[in-house]
Amino acid sequence: MTAHTSISANPYTRGIAEFVSGLHYEAIPSQVLDRIKLLMLDSLGCALYGADLPWTRIMQKTLGAVDSTARHVVWGTGLKLSSPHAALANGTQVQSFELDDVHRQGVLHVGAVVLPALVAIAEGHRKMDGREFLAAAVAGYEIGPRVGLCMGPEHIAQGWHSGATLGVFSAAAGAARGLGLDAERTVHALGIAGTQSSGLMAAQYGAMVKRMHAGRASQSGLYGALLAEQGFTGIVNVLESEYGGFCSTFSRSHDRYKLDELTAGLGQTWQTMGVALKFYSCVGSNHSTLDAVRNIQAQRPFGEADIEKIVVHGSQVTMDHVGWKYEPQGLTSAQLNLPYCVATWLLDGDCFVDQFTEDKVADPERMRVAEKVQVMHDAEITSKGSKYRHMVRVEVFFKDGARLESTVEAGRGNERNFASQADVVEKFDKLASHVLPQDRVERIRDWMLNLERQADAGELAGLLAGR
Repeated sequence: MTAHTSISANPYTRGIAEFVSGLHYEAIPSQVLDRIKLLMLDSLGCALYGADLPWTRIMQKTLGAVDSTARHVVWGTGLKLSSPHAALANGTQVQSFELDDVHRQGVLHVGAVVLPALVAIAEGHRKMDGREFLAAAVAGYEIGPRVGLCMGPEHIAQGWHSGATLGVFSAAAGAARGLGLDAERTVHALGIAGTQSSGLMAAQYGAMVKRMHAGRASQSGLYGALLAEQGFTGIVNVLESEYGGFCSTFSRSHDRYKLDELTAGLGQTWQTMGVALKFYSCVGSNHSTLDAVRNIQAQRPFGEADIEKIVVHGSQVTMDHVGWKYEPQGLTSAQLNLPYCVATWLLDGDCFVDQFTEDKVADPERMRVAEKVQVMHDAEITSKGSKYRHMVRVEVFFKDGARLESTVEAGRGNERNFASQADVVEKFDKLASHVLPQDRVERIRDWMLNLERQADAGELAGLLAGR
């Protein structure tokens, strides 16, 4: 940790704010712009699919009952809410079924926290064109992952849900840039958002509230930007403060976070390019194992009846996050549990939305097969650091005595082997068509892929409105 000479010194919070407020479309490399359009399209597909799930319907109904300023669209529905409630609902929908993006090293679902707040800004708080929207989105996508890199994988290992805690900074950065705040007010937006950080990983064991964490972070970032715009002040050294700052409070000790990561490479190393997509409907930590099983099946086709056991060797985060003994506690726990997801793949040959329904959570066959999957800590993988937190070495032991193994660093769609535009569009179409007619799905897709040409980014919300 860098030593401070003043209790209010804020070189990192200030550095982030200056980058965010000064970021212009023309300064963003073309590959970053191309990538973020696909990332945002993917998040919108996740949100539209999530519009009609039990937990999101509860949230929509509850917020609608207490909201009297309904002007902002809840995506994929006919409901409108105030902008903070719409951000909460839409962020919940993006994260509603373990389908959305993840910055693996920063441990953050970025689209779920940036887009709901930013769309709310464009829809009702400040008119911006597509290029301004893109610049604001990139500002948001760049910041949260850097806070994750600063905190390291121990942040989630000790029990904080990073999407909720880190996410407020991405949301605040995107919303502040969307409002056109100067650096001074962006500092305050970050400081207001940062003090609202919260989210507990125990939510992964079956609670609906896990789905809400991203929405709450997006809402907190929106509040931060809107309040700062009006002159409300926040913690100016929210990231640096040695007492009560984000980093010192959310880490066990001062030597376990790296403040330099907060501003490292701003404007040169683009963390947006570090965001990966999912092609399984489960937590990202499980994807590399599922790909390893597929690799072994390509060498020797097999089903669950052919094997004695499967042993997954992974990082400490993989062990803690997804390697626990499966117990049926709801869809959330099913989608986060590695043995259950491997069992699902072996039985169904897929692990997408149709494989996760309430009637399958306590399916005796899935639970029996899940017992064949062991997850073990591999200290060598852990020692490689956060960049390799999803790396696994998977061994399949067959009943005839054979053994095959496969090592996978990261799942399909990862940042080093990103998905094609065709793959992203196919996933979006499949998800969005659950709630919107095909002609609307195609309009949203074409609008997003040509975002830089749009005169009014606020049109997006209307396109996302459902019945």
